[in-house]
Amino acid sequence: MNILIVEDEELAIRKLQKTLQSIDMDTVVVGTAGGIRDSVEWLEQHPAPDLILMDIELADGQSFEIFNQIRVAAPVIFTTSYDEYALKAFKVNSVDYLLKPIQKDELEAALLKFKSLRQSESDPLALQPGIQHLVQELKQAMGHKEYRKRFLVKQGQRLVSVELKDIAYFFSDDKLNFFKTFDDKKFIVDYTLDEIEEMVPPSDFFRISRGFLVSTKSIDAIHDYFGNRLKLYLKPAIDKESLVSREKVSHFKQWLGK
Repeated sequence: MNILIVEDEELAIRKLQKTLQSIDMDTVVVGTAGGIRDSVEWLEQHPAPDLILMDIELADGQSFEIFNQIRVAAPVIFTTSYDEYALKAFKVNSVDYLLKPIQKDELEAALLKFKSLRQSESDPLALQPGIQHLVQELKQAMGHKEYRKRFLVKQGQRLVSVELKDIAYFFSDDKLNFFKTFDDKKFIVDYTLDEIEEMVPPSDFFRISRGFLVSTKSIDAIHDYFGNRLKLYLKPAIDKESLVSREKVSHFKQWLGK
């Protein structure tokens, strides 16, 4: 099976390639594209792949724009950290929709679904079942999603429960993960930032980099920074640079402007 990966983060591309190989050794990644323009150019210059794995938020905009510029003659599995795009995703060639961080078993299930649909249909763009059915499934799944309201953490010899609304940001430091509250208390948390990102509402927290997940209310100031990045000044203050990675700047601005 030939697969095109549309994704603007190199680390995510490498992880997808590795996961795909572990699922099916016959899978071939025939190309990668990091943005709308790159994707359109690739699709114009190459035969259609069997399947496209496509992130919704790219460095130069939302990947839905690709479908406005060119006829995409291949089904798509969308990936993103934000489930607000789910209903829109299923209007354009979508076989499935995966939330980041992508789990191997979920990707494997999506590929099996694609293969099953391909075996039963001759037209690759008639693979998906009825849109209305998919929309209903997504509405139900999104309606039942619950986010964590508090974290149980250690404070000396005792356990304390900290409300999510009191947490300013989560961060990594020396292979450990922490959060700081708005009253400047620091706690170790027994989850990875990838896991925490899935536990908190994306409307309130943003993963600015591998090492920081910040609340809207914690951002005191934003300055331009070299390398097309942004530097955040957080409250309470922290002695680590909190930089928005170049690949996330566009998405961060959209998120902060909502």
